Amino acid sequence: MSALTRLGGAALIVSLVSLAACSDLNTTEERTLSGAGLGAAGGAVIGAVTGGNPLVGAAIGTAAGAAGGYLLDQSKKDEVQ
Repeated sequence: MSALTRLGGAALIVSLVSLAACSDLNTTEERTLSGAGLGAAGGAVIGAVTGGNPLVGAAIGTAAGAAGGYLLDQSKKDEVQ
């Protein structure tokens, strides 16, 4: 099993466990956290595939994903109003 496969699997497990543990969040928090988890996993994979540092990729992906999740939530709230 390659390091990339192990890293991707670990990131997915951590993301799923983190999301499952937060059942009492409001929709803004849920979407922001979901975006952060997906961004972290994606950033780690991209960092590993491109030969960079997977941890730096995960950190950047977390920030970008959280921002994206928050912006998605605000957009959804604007559609309802």
